[in-house]
Amino acid sequence: MKEYTILAVISVITTVILDRTSKVGVLKKRVFYLFLAVILFFKLLVNGYLTASPIVIYDSDFFMGLRITTIPLEDFFFGFSMVATSIIFWEYFKRREA
Repeated sequence: MKEYTILAVISVITTVILDRTSKVGVLKKRVFYLFLAVILFFKLLVNGYLTASPIVIYDSDFFMGLRITTIPLEDFFFGFSMVATSIIFWEYFKRREA
């Protein structure tokens, strides 16, 4: 079973639902995707180094097997979810405080 893939997809779906239900709308903002592109550049550098070396090794039984350079596609899903969820919570609580 591809547990890593399933969890990565669930994390993206949860993030989209969180953005919609919180009514923050981070995923509708152009600046978010610019910010995400900058983060992805550094992800390619750092995660690419870690997955190309024997530091981080993925068992192919648990993910799709699709990679961008040496990085499993699921890592990008999780990265998107972590960044977006952090910003959603930040904006939500900032708005609640005001």
